[in-house]
Amino acid sequence: MGSMSIWHWIVVIAVVLLLFGRGKISDLMGDVAQGIKAFKKGMSDDEKTAEKSEPVKTIDHNAQTPSSNSHSDVGSKVV
Repeated sequence: MGSMSIWHWIVVIAVVLLLFGRGKISDLMGDVAQGIKAFKKGMSDDEKTAEKSEPVKTIDHNAQTPSSNSHSDVGSKVV
């Protein structure tokens, strides 16, 4: 009772073909293949952009400009 005979498989396949039709199943498989291709293309595009990243830019907090000399204590705590 637990095993499926060849007649069970034939009936199941016949019902699936009647419900979905031969054209719908092939269209569905084509859509799945296009989705996989788009996913792979997206993954390779992400890797290319990661390789082309710019070097990290840093800000020197200790550098003072001539206009900031008069306000050098701004932001510091006075106790």
